[in-house]
Amino acid sequence: MMPTVSPIKVACIIDDDEIYVHLIKKIIKMKKLSEELLVFSNGQEALTYFEALPEKPTVSEQNTLPQIILLDLNMPVMDGWDFLEKYKNTAFSKNPKSTLYIVSSSIDPYEMEKAKSIDSVTDYLIKPISIEHFQTIFNKTV
Repeated sequence: MMPTVSPIKVACIIDDDEIYVHLIKKIIKMKKLSEELLVFSNGQEALTYFEALPEKPTVSEQNTLPQIILLDLNMPVMDGWDFLEKYKNTAFSKNPKSTLYIVSSSIDPYEMEKAKSIDSVTDYLIKPISIEHFQTIFNKTV
């Protein structure tokens, strides 16, 4: 059994799979892993959010910034790869208090290696992810 850790302030899911998002929201709420959850159904929605963040956030603004980002690769409008390409040009991508995980059903070794070669990507996780694995990821961030 995992020790109880206080939740992170804000987590972010960028994924168009409504069933997966619903499940992750339930896990995060049930295990009290995050106080707030931002959800975007494609990379463009998320990019618009991150581009609007201030370059030097105030202390109170820092409390509203995601500490964990869970990014899917295959989405309409803007996929995860395009998002990552544009995300690296946002001021927020340099935030040391934020970790970005790619969460995909793809087991393609090329995609895994490509993802791990991107500086802003902490790890590549394959769906489905167990509740225990989610707890480990969130606990690392606290």
